[in-house]
Amino acid sequence: MPSTRKTVVSFLAVGTLLGAAGVAAADTASPAPSGTPTGDGAAALCRRAPKVDQRIDRILDRLHADASRRGSVARLEQRVAHARSAGHKEIENYLNDRLTFRRSLIPTLEARRKDLSEVEKWCGANDNGSAK
Repeated sequence: MPSTRKTVVSFLAVGTLLGAAGVAAADTASPAPSGTPTGDGAAALCRRAPKVDQRIDRILDRLHADASRRGSVARLEQRVAHARSAGHKEIENYLNDRLTFRRSLIPTLEARRKDLSEVEKWCGANDNGSAK
């Protein structure tokens, strides 16, 4: 199922972007030795925050959608129910594990959205992270 792979890849991309945001190095006149952070990456995170916020909203909208929307929790619940009614125990187990993971994404992404809104407020008050 290529669409499932796209969904998982998009979830991983959001996680990677949010996780890597703190690792980005600030611009400096002299390059720092490899692996040594020179700042907290505030300017880079402030620059990316609006797009990350849109991405999180888009994923949460998909997860909360009804069963007609690919990638939604409701659609996967429906597939689990169909596998159960058809007696396909292995398929049901596999889909149930995916459903558990997909449900776990919702509180994680909602927490990240809340944290990101605080970051955006900070960015607005601190010249988008460029003030030292």
